[in-house]
Amino acid sequence: MAAQPAPFAPFEWKIAWRYLRARRAEGGVSVMTWISLIGITLAVFALIATLAVRSGFRSEFVGTILGANAHVTVYSVGEMDAQGRVDRTIPDYDAMAGKVAQVPGVTRAAPLVRGQVMISQQGRNAGVQVLGISAGDLASLPGITDGEASYGDLARFGEGIAIGSGVARTIGASVGDRVKLISPDGAKTAFGTSPRVNAYEVVYIFSAGRYDIDNTRIYMPFVEAQSFFNREGVADEIEVMVEEPEALDKVVIPILVAAGDAARAWTWQDASGGFLRALEVEDNVMFIILSILVLIAAMNIVSGLIMLVKNKGRDIGILRTIGLSEGSVLRVFFICGAFTGLIGTALGVALGCLFAIYIDPIFSFVNYAMGGGVWDPAIRGIYALPAELHLSDVLKAVGLSLGLSFFVTYFPARRAARMNPVEALRYE
Repeated sequence: MAAQPAPFAPFEWKIAWRYLRARRAEGGVSVMTWISLIGITLAVFALIATLAVRSGFRSEFVGTILGANAHVTVYSVGEMDAQGRVDRTIPDYDAMAGKVAQVPGVTRAAPLVRGQVMISQQGRNAGVQVLGISAGDLASLPGITDGEASYGDLARFGEGIAIGSGVARTIGASVGDRVKLISPDGAKTAFGTSPRVNAYEVVYIFSAGRYDIDNTRIYMPFVEAQSFFNREGVADEIEVMVEEPEALDKVVIPILVAAGDAARAWTWQDASGGFLRALEVEDNVMFIILSILVLIAAMNIVSGLIMLVKNKGRDIGILRTIGLSEGSVLRVFFICGAFTGLIGTALGVALGCLFAIYIDPIFSFVNYAMGGGVWDPAIRGIYALPAELHLSDVLKAVGLSLGLSFFVTYFPARRAARMNPVEALRYE
């Protein structure tokens, strides 16, 4: 008995390649092959591009949060004063910050004074949030000091204030200008509380990369903020930075223990948890939708392969008559379909990776072609469309595409293998 050839022998590849190169008379098969190839390419490209933008958007959003905000905010539960109001200030802020800073995993603990005021310059006004912070603690915020659009002299922070680029644009201020800060909670007199109006020099303008931060935030020296907001000798909260902001569970409890029984914690995940959960749900839904698109593109392979099997019925009968086994015929047509899926996947991966790498010039061209205004930072919170390519995302797209392509290819290939050679040659 003759030995059976090994699976996927060279002659099987040769026959499959010849069938893929359809003759002019079999143009329909060739057209379906091209449609299948283009469909798989575009589906994989869309999947990788979407995964890259999704990863980039989350990374950019989280990065701007962590670069300009506290990872953990420690505040006081508060005490009732003589007037029946809850006082949540922290009188022993230096001692509390020192204890929190000693917790393993904590990189910095800084007392803050927080307040809402109106900023005014040459008749232009805006409502802003003021954070009172020391010069050293401000210099340790990467989102404030490392911004590409930031300018001014942060070393002169003790002589003035630092304002967001959006605030500066709203009131028309630049470095060196003097602006007025107006607080309704000003000096207390026998006739009540009068508004406090102070003028400060703008020594630094920062761009944190977040539209809401740049358009609402001002930094003021800590001691000056205590005086301006009537917080002499106290702080409103302790700003805590940690080594691993994505893994806060293991440090929040030790921070609260170090801060004392009256302390409470509010993390960046608490503040942005709803948005992050919405992103996660959107990610899952988009992946499912795009997976369906990949499946639809893979089904085109079935259509093309069924047409190929029908056109090659005589050839299948001859091949079976001269000794090819069912397995060999199955592998020949499986190679035809799988090769289309493989090439389409490779092209889709290449296009998707190029899109993620060159997203900035692509986005600039689209914005120019559409006349500008395609991306509104006031709605999306960041200034540009980000993309971040991860190997896991690429492998996920490749696995899905090849898996579906191989799966749907098997059934028409099996039909070809089980074709009766006598029936195939009866009318030849």
